[in-house]
Amino acid sequence: MRIAVINPNTTASMTASIGAAARAAASPGTEILAVNPQSGPASIEGYWDEAYSVPGLLVEIARAERAGVDAHIIACFDDTGLEAARCAAAAPVIGIGEAAFHLGSLLGHRFSVVTTLSRSIPAIETNLLKYGLDRRCARVRASEVPVLELENPASDAAAKISAEIERAKLEDHAEAIVLGCAGMADLAARLSAKHGLPVVDGVAAAVKLAEALAALGLRTSKIGGYAPPLPKAFAGGAPEGAPGR
Repeated sequence: MRIAVINPNTTASMTASIGAAARAAASPGTEILAVNPQSGPASIEGYWDEAYSVPGLLVEIARAERAGVDAHIIACFDDTGLEAARCAAAAPVIGIGEAAFHLGSLLGHRFSVVTTLSRSIPAIETNLLKYGLDRRCARVRASEVPVLELENPASDAAAKISAEIERAKLEDHAEAIVLGCAGMADLAARLSAKHGLPVVDGVAAAVKLAEALAALGLRTSKIGGYAPPLPKAFAGGAPEGAPGR
């Protein structure tokens, strides 16, 4: 089984870390192909960054489709470009945010999300509403850690995230925690042990769900909103992955 793990931002070192987390979660025999676009923002922190990361993401989806992968994972907690990717891909596409929300809802009465910056909270809350899981989420919290600081060993990112988890336990009565950024993947086990509750990493959650869908032979429905894009003219030339390209 081959799974493409696509980091929609262009930071190669973060892609490597995400790939390592995905491989640690994958079953024996599952090959993880971790990639990122060649153009777009270095990190995704809000709606503006999301919009400019989608074209590069769809290029990588098209390349992975041609390579014959069994599933795709979008490794951004905002599930950037998820709907468009599902239209473009024959193989199933899993967003790490949606995957983590579903697993969090299975592990406790209510879960809290701990993400990076406050500007990311509205997008996450909107996704929870869209997925129908807002009632299971006690609160979306920000640790006020910029995404790229998660890669800096000298930063206090882990301590800030840990402190926010403690507040979620005390103030939200959260029984499980969902980490709201792919760059937090390597912290999940340590934070779970420290705080005595399940801490869900979206990368690992998405890998296991992608493996399950692929093993069951299940693919995204193409008879409605996720139908393939229609052939049409594009000013300036059709993008890679469009019909006919």
